[in-house]
Amino acid sequence: MKRLARLAGWAALAAAAIFVAYELSILARLAWWRTHDPATTAFMEQSLERLREKRPDARLRQQWVPYARISPALKRAVIAAEDAKFADHEGFDWEAMQKAWEKNQRRGKVVAGGSTISQQLAKNLFLSGTRTPWRKAQEAMITVMLESVMDKRRILEIYLNVIEWGDGVFGAEAAARHYFGTSAAALSPAQAARLAAMVPSPRFYDRNRSTPWLERKTQIILARMGAAEVP
Repeated sequence: MKRLARLAGWAALAAAAIFVAYELSILARLAWWRTHDPATTAFMEQSLERLREKRPDARLRQQWVPYARISPALKRAVIAAEDAKFADHEGFDWEAMQKAWEKNQRRGKVVAGGSTISQQLAKNLFLSGTRTPWRKAQEAMITVMLESVMDKRRILEIYLNVIEWGDGVFGAEAAARHYFGTSAAALSPAQAARLAAMVPSPRFYDRNRSTPWLERKTQIILARMGAAEVP
């Protein structure tokens, strides 16, 4: 029994060491990305794998552009749509999460998330799209690390360059060219609001670009953009 207990103890220590090493590797990458742009993300890799199941030569559309070359209207639109308190919170909007939980309870299914831009970026960079307690816990840990090593401007810059905006379309520059034939810098407020409205279901709206709900959401975001605080 003592031998089994010792083995169990060593196994627990080994598991803890692996866990700590993994978390430190994430922290190191986030620190590196303060000044270096991510070449890819977990979501991009998963999307490319999915596309190549049908077309082995498939490629993602994504082109990095610096913060200054992204339309201020898009920054305002995304903050207004996804995370109104982005400039003020430390990674989590507890009030939004509570409202989302209550809404999901009423509907009996997950219809709202309440995730901040920082949480969404943490998920996009490192995690899968599955909803499990472990993934949410890992997302929270990465969010804390993200907010501790980067300022809000850098978080938003990376977010706008890597989020999915269509089937194989990632980032503001590729989205602007895919939907409007223009650059991320030249997006108008109306175009920016429409792109922001698409964020929750980008592949669906890539196929269905003029739904009544998308039109309503675009107008709601346009009305809120003036109050958005941009870093």
